[in-house]
Amino acid sequence: MPVAIGINPITWSNDDMPELGADIPLETCLSEAKAAGYEGIELGRKFPREAKTLGPILARHGLRLASGWYGARLLERSAEAEIAALESHLALLEALGAKVMVFAETSGSIAGLKSRPLSTRPRLEEGQWPSFAERLTMVADHLARRGVRMAYHHHMGTVIESAAEIDRLMALAGESVGLLLDTGHLAYAGGDPLELARRHAGRINHVHCKDVRALVLARAKASDRGFLAAVLDGVFTVPGDGSIDYGPLLAELKRAHYGGWLVVEAEQDPAKAHPLTYATRGERYLREAARAAGL
Repeated sequence: MPVAIGINPITWSNDDMPELGADIPLETCLSEAKAAGYEGIELGRKFPREAKTLGPILARHGLRLASGWYGARLLERSAEAEIAALESHLALLEALGAKVMVFAETSGSIAGLKSRPLSTRPRLEEGQWPSFAERLTMVADHLARRGVRMAYHHHMGTVIESAAEIDRLMALAGESVGLLLDTGHLAYAGGDPLELARRHAGRINHVHCKDVRALVLARAKASDRGFLAAVLDGVFTVPGDGSIDYGPLLAELKRAHYGGWLVVEAEQDPAKAHPLTYATRGERYLREAARAAGL
């Protein structure tokens, strides 16, 4: 099954920093995403959250809904409470045909705190791991019964950030808990996307493709910059414009028979990185790399 190439609207407007791209209408985002060659798009803060409204808008632009971010609080509440909290989001994804939910644990997250050093992020206590994995699996089982798979998003500034934490989560959680491989976040955390893909190929059900500017990343880590401060400094860019080698990674996904979305997601300031220019650059590079890998 061939992959689909999608994009996240963060190229045009940032959910965590509303001032970035605040003046860019949703219509511009969608029309430019289609013009750049994308087949689908993820949700963003400017998107209507009712299927009867959003569905026709996406159809008018010839785009499918790839997925949408959900920030969970499973360290603070039960699986049953989380399932109730995510119902409207799940119903939207389900109604519009999205097959995965981007799911991240955000209890105590410092990802949105620009001045907070990343070294102060929350971490799971030893005794929290089993219960967290159990609750996560319960939620993932519920999603699966509705035809939507959980794609767990490791994310800078959260409790699941490093490759070792991803490994442990995959070992403890049930098979219904899929993995979203985010190349940029993993590289930022010091991990190797290719090695992670080799270890967890069977669990990967969604891929966020962002590249990193190595020099900017080195400076951010040396000064323990806050995540959003590093984003503003330009730590991320589109695939093919940074230091990540996507060829071997995509070849590994081919060997694992991956057939989901490859989503360009590169947090940048649209005033500095012209959205259509970078969206087009990322699409062309990623599509050619995927074609070369046989995806």
